[in-house]
Amino acid sequence: MVEVGGRPLLWHICKTYAAYGVTDFIICCGYKGYMIKEYFANYFLHTSDITFNLSDNTLEVHQTATEPWRITLVDTGIDTQTGGRLKRVTRYIGDEDFCLTYGDGIANIDVARLIEFHRSQGRLATITAVQPPGRFGALRLEGNMASAFLEKPTGDGGWINGGYFVMSPEILDGIAGDDTVLEQGPLVELAKNGQLSAYCHEGFFQPVDTIRELQLLEEIWSSGSAPWKVW
Repeated sequence: MVEVGGRPLLWHICKTYAAYGVTDFIICCGYKGYMIKEYFANYFLHTSDITFNLSDNTLEVHQTATEPWRITLVDTGIDTQTGGRLKRVTRYIGDEDFCLTYGDGIANIDVARLIEFHRSQGRLATITAVQPPGRFGALRLEGNMASAFLEKPTGDGGWINGGYFVMSPEILDGIAGDDTVLEQGPLVELAKNGQLSAYCHEGFFQPVDTIRELQLLEEIWSSGSAPWKVW
């Protein structure tokens, strides 16, 4: 619920998915989940022009900027691990492949292409691989001479879990309960059994683990050219 441009990071993530036609969301609530519920409970009110007639306690909506989203908010427990949270929302997922992401990072991933890639591979799950942004500026060296300064280049060539998945509901059978960590159990088994595809995303990706990273996103948004604003 931390904000970028006056909107929660969660809103930015939903807007990205919605731009590619994904508008049915299930949010696994935990610590301070009530804040998420209150935000969406009042979202229509805050994004509409409304007249309140206090004399007869009526409300007239003139126009609204509310998105046509369907949002299911599920209390999955404060201490539940990532796999356990997914297990707890099984009944809301149904029997179709679904997208999954964390709430602490953002990217300009083409969700439609990600889903298409997943379907073309015929495996149970697809993970998006990204190259993390560099934390520090770097030097270009020529022998023992520093020839240039490089401003926070992308990673060291390694790929990491970018947190954008497409999964078959079959993977839910491999989650034991609340203590299951998705990344340490089910994903490891899927990889071992040749059932985990990797979609390589070379575009924008930014985790939000520190105040500094949040400030960076705010600066990018304020510039008017945020890469993840695909709507």
